[in-house]
Amino acid sequence: MARGGFPGGLGGGNMNNMIKQAQKLQKQMEEVQKELENTEFEASVGGGAVMVKANGKKEVTSIAIKPEVIDPDDVEMLEDLILSAVNEALRKAEEESANKMGKLTGGLNIPGMF
Repeated sequence: MARGGFPGGLGGGNMNNMIKQAQKLQKQMEEVQKELENTEFEASVGGGAVMVKANGKKEVTSIAIKPEVIDPDDVEMLEDLILSAVNEALRKAEEESANKMGKLTGGLNIPGMF
């Protein structure tokens, strides 16, 4: 039989160590994901006229609109404010998620990982 390949059969201690490290990383990622899911991200636009909160699952959890912003003759402005606040809250959630996960993975870009 030819010599070479992986020492100790299928990788021996090196392979076991890699598997343990991968399992540890997976556990850490799950913990960070749970932490992010419970984190609230807030965005306010129009000088506080519209405030949106979202969680780390990128779900909008609340929208608050000051009554003085509601103008039946200018619905488009209110729609724009809401859209801006929602996008900003979701951007904050995504940015924090990428930041925390990036610290764990050392900047690895593995599609579908999170």
